[in-house]
Amino acid sequence: MKLIRWGAADQEKIGVIINDTWYDTSAFGGDYNEQFFNDNGLERLEEFVKANEGSLIALPEGTRLGSPVARPSKIVCIGLNYADHARETNAAIPPEPVIFMKASSSLAGPFDDIVIPKNSVKTDWEVELAIVIGKKASYVEEAEALDYVAGYVLHNDVSEREFQLERNGTWDKGKGCDTFAPLGPFMATKSEIADVNNLRLWLTVNGQKMQDGNTSNFIFNVPFVVSYVSQFMTLLPGDVISTGTPAGVGLGFNPPVYLKEGDVVELGIDGLGTSKQLVKNYVKN
Repeated sequence: MKLIRWGAADQEKIGVIINDTWYDTSAFGGDYNEQFFNDNGLERLEEFVKANEGSLIALPEGTRLGSPVARPSKIVCIGLNYADHARETNAAIPPEPVIFMKASSSLAGPFDDIVIPKNSVKTDWEVELAIVIGKKASYVEEAEALDYVAGYVLHNDVSEREFQLERNGTWDKGKGCDTFAPLGPFMATKSEIADVNNLRLWLTVNGQKMQDGNTSNFIFNVPFVVSYVSQFMTLLPGDVISTGTPAGVGLGFNPPVYLKEGDVVELGIDGLGTSKQLVKNYVKN
């Protein structure tokens, strides 16, 4: 299945995509959140869709999409998980995964604007494959790790490099700003993706190709990442793990290239659709 959430920000309802058509499944009840995944929501939703085949209401063209998962308890990210990206940023290839966190308040829809934070001059892009956890995971063995995965989603790990790298503290400062985690357009369940460790992912800025990679070049693949993260924290249903970005980020250019107001970022992953964000400057409400 392909899961979507649609409607006004903070008022999203649930839906599915069937044969490229968006359908409303809000009559199913609830949201795509921790409770949904914990209570066998995917299986129950599939039964609901089959039982209502032919009577589901199609959504009108132009409907806004939100993040395909409701606000998770945490967004865990893996840094420097492609050797080419480590090299372009003059970082050593890590002997074990680098972990940092994005604030759940950074979550955004796939076509929402990216807002450059106040005082930012180094806002950057990063196309990434993200994992959605399907059931509580703690001290998971690598061989069993995929049993804990509900599905996958496209993620733009937007990053403010000065906040991340030049200010005292952790990377989190440059990762958790509002609008810095556009997810979607949909979450694909595992059955939709034949080989998660062999997916092309790409990103353009104003139509110019910046990133073009493949998850086959992971340093640490999906089962390893899920198992590894679960050694340090309990992963809850609906939690998101973003798996890192390939080469081609703005920081890696000489001189670096960063986002400015009016730029358009487009990105995609095989089997997970495409997203598009317009860049705007922060304006105090």
